Amino acid sequence: MPIRFHWRLMPGGERSGNIRDRGRTAREMAFPDLEAQTEFCRAAEHAGADSLLVNMNYGMPDPVLLAAALAHGTERIRFMIANRPGLMSPTLFVQQVNTLAALSGGRVHLNMVVGHSPEEQRYYGDMLDHDARYERMDDYLWICHALWDGGGADFHGRYYQVEKARLNTRFVAGDRDRPEIFVGGSSAQARAAAMRHGTCWVRFAGAPDAVRREAEPALDAGVELGLRLSIIARPTRGEALDAAYGLIDRSESGRAGEERDFVRTSDAVSMRAMFAMADTEWLTPTLWTGAIRKHGATAVALVGSHREVADGLMEFAACGASNFILSGWPKLEEMVRFGEHVLPLIRAMEGSASPVPAADGEAA
Repeated sequence: MPIRFHWRLMPGGERSGNIRDRGRTAREMAFPDLEAQTEFCRAAEHAGADSLLVNMNYGMPDPVLLAAALAHGTERIRFMIANRPGLMSPTLFVQQVNTLAALSGGRVHLNMVVGHSPEEQRYYGDMLDHDARYERMDDYLWICHALWDGGGADFHGRYYQVEKARLNTRFVAGDRDRPEIFVGGSSAQARAAAMRHGTCWVRFAGAPDAVRREAEPALDAGVELGLRLSIIARPTRGEALDAAYGLIDRSESGRAGEERDFVRTSDAVSMRAMFAMADTEWLTPTLWTGAIRKHGATAVALVGSHREVADGLMEFAACGASNFILSGWPKLEEMVRFGEHVLPLIRAMEGSASPVPAADGEAA
């Protein structure tokens, strides 16, 4: 199967610019921006993306409702809906997902996460710790799968109890009777949850050897591997480096301190590991951690010429990665650039055992 690329949906209020105007977007990200976001979705279709990740947090619109609206303005792109078990009934959640599938022609994936901020979880009335949230995910996804199986769901667990639960609205998506489930998180608990209930384990990118070693149990169990990272691709490596370091130079003063404070209060294994990993600026000649301290774990980035970035992605593919959830700066422009210049190189390398020469004028 070809490697699949997914992109993070551009939030409302981020129409242009390399660095967020945080005062502006804190207000505007809270509301849908259907004109700009529909344009982004259509560009993603043209760029060859499989789906768009629709994030879930207190500062953004509800992802299911937003995806339903965006589906009406698009044709092929799927929507990867972020969901945190514990914030609603699993039966109600499956009902929402099945309805979205019916409205969108089955263009629905799920990104199941347990949350990375105890403070934010408490906004929703969730007081459980990290490990307990994963235990609850097991109960939640067991019920979800029972409902997608089509029979009645009887479950009496520690976190959920349902009796003869059933839904007349089924999941409809071509030859699938349930959505693909991307379980996110770099911890052993996340990997185990993906092996029990998911189709893909999604973690942050890291040194390829470590990624390969940590992913082996999931891959051996038949679960796909997905990586989250950013892309900074330019015609030459020098231009890419200028863009990368310019990203930091133009950042707001004090942002690194804010990120450090956030990581200190987070109970997510992945957040702390990525922040510590930033002590080593270059994990490979193209994998850069320099923006993590100011922009968070998703800012781990492949930086280089179009060919170098393609080679970096193929190195991860050789480690077993078959899905990549990407972002970049500026969001729309980087996605378009990837689709025009990087993706064709990857598709050529997928279909050929021999190296693909660099395009004329492009640094190898």
